[in-house]
Amino acid sequence: MINLKSTSNQMLTFGITWFGQVVSLIGSGLTSFALGVYVFEQTGSPTLFAYIGLFAVIPKVIFSPIAGSLVDRWDRRKVMIWADVGAGLSTLFVASLLFADRLELWHIYVSAAASSFFGTFQWPAYTAVVAQLVPQKHLGRANGMNQFGRAAAEILAPTLAGVLVLTIQLEGVILIDVVTFGFALLTLALVRFPRLGGAGGDDRLATFRSDLLFGWRYILARRGLLNLLIFQATVRFIWGLVGALLVPMVLSFTSSDRLGAIISIAGMGMLVGSLVMTAWGGPKSRIQGILVFELISGVCFLFMGVQPLWGLVALGAFGAHITIAIVFGSNQALWQTKVAPKHQGRVFAAQQMFASAASPVAYLLAGPLAEKIFEPWVQSGTTFSQNILMLLGSGSGRGMGLMFILMGIVKILVSVGAYLNPHVRNIETEFPDATGSVEETRNR
Repeated sequence: MINLKSTSNQMLTFGITWFGQVVSLIGSGLTSFALGVYVFEQTGSPTLFAYIGLFAVIPKVIFSPIAGSLVDRWDRRKVMIWADVGAGLSTLFVASLLFADRLELWHIYVSAAASSFFGTFQWPAYTAVVAQLVPQKHLGRANGMNQFGRAAAEILAPTLAGVLVLTIQLEGVILIDVVTFGFALLTLALVRFPRLGGAGGDDRLATFRSDLLFGWRYILARRGLLNLLIFQATVRFIWGLVGALLVPMVLSFTSSDRLGAIISIAGMGMLVGSLVMTAWGGPKSRIQGILVFELISGVCFLFMGVQPLWGLVALGAFGAHITIAIVFGSNQALWQTKVAPKHQGRVFAAQQMFASAASPVAYLLAGPLAEKIFEPWVQSGTTFSQNILMLLGSGSGRGMGLMFILMGIVKILVSVGAYLNPHVRNIETEFPDATGSVEETRNR
């Protein structure tokens, strides 16, 4: 068992845990991609396909406060173990129905919601554990490694799933996912995390009800964190619109193989950004790293919408995905530094709940905005719409291209506005780091 308190062994513990989670993430990506293809092939409905994502988001919004309370009260390693067990069983449930030839659409929705439910507990536990194991000066690199795992899953999972579905069928892909959950459990069985002095023992947080509100009160009492969270939710909403419209916009002017190339190039961008973040550790001023690279991401959105050329869309997607890793790593490091480890489960759960709530709203609005407003208006033949077409190119999908441009402009303005907000700009000096947050934890 790995239970030593030296920095080197703490980092080894993090590395083993990280590797297990990356393998599990790739397995989950295989299942997610394969099931999505299965649903679309069976139904031919983009809406029914999109509902998988919707069911995967809802549990995060509903159960995050409960998850945060329990993560701070319980052994975080055990929380991660039970979360992986639950997610693995939900995947095994789908596999058993497939083998019995009884799988229906609602089963897939239930499985997506169940996996998301367990992930709602796993994410704040794992995020808080990173701050326990990794010195503050290396948090940016550690979060870059986490984003590298996500990038690897985004690149490898679609390609591997496409090959595996043809060779071992959907049932085989899902069983591989179950095996990867088992591997993650094995790595968690090999490690031990530092005990948190005072976790769950604070009289002011003695009731479960107060725990549910603690994360929100913690954020509300710190205007910098509150304003940063509002900025995060706004950015998440914009990204949700982009994610919902990218596929239909690209397919409006080019073929599905070009779409696949764009998605792969975007994944490569995230991989490059993750490697840069892992090696670099991010800007010294983390808040400037967040705001500057979100602004750059807005510029990339302009490239994606300005002309119906797949190369421009690919370039914009590549650049935007590079910024994801740097923004994510800087943002997580900032929160991990400002929130004491014994409070991180509840605070990170509140953060996850608020930011995640923006995504389903974006999913629900994107289609109607494109189909009912922007596409008809661009094709309406008015003088102004004709001028727009002269700038953006002709053909279907140009309304969505205009939406990409507007989202890019909004993202640039929101980033500038956040920088002009002194509570956001000065967040790293407005209130001190959590006192001895990581070092005290190590020495207990």
